[in-house]
Amino acid sequence: MFDELPPDLARLLTLRVWHAMWLQRIDTKIAALQEREAEQEQGQENRPQEPDWIVELGIGNGRRPIEVHVGGCYAAGKRRRSVPRDEARRLLTSGVRACTHCKPDTQLRILD
Repeated sequence: MFDELPPDLARLLTLRVWHAMWLQRIDTKIAALQEREAEQEQGQENRPQEPDWIVELGIGNGRRPIEVHVGGCYAAGKRRRSVPRDEARRLLTSGVRACTHCKPDTQLRILD
């Protein structure tokens, strides 16, 4: 293994410097990735708990409820707020549309 190294001292010293530089770059990259993973884990731990029920709101000053969703529904729009279970039931029984993807009316056992 050591027979493949350059025979003169100058090239050996250059090779040693290059390897030291590469090790430093690798160590820096490892440290950055470890820091990023730690930040992501901390972010997951500090993330607020997902609400059980979401109401999607309309546009404008009144911002009336448009649709009711289950907490983790991917189809819920950006204009939304969390509501308690009783509020979700009241909105659905008063005629607010239920999401066709997550079907909150089925989960709340509301019959037509």
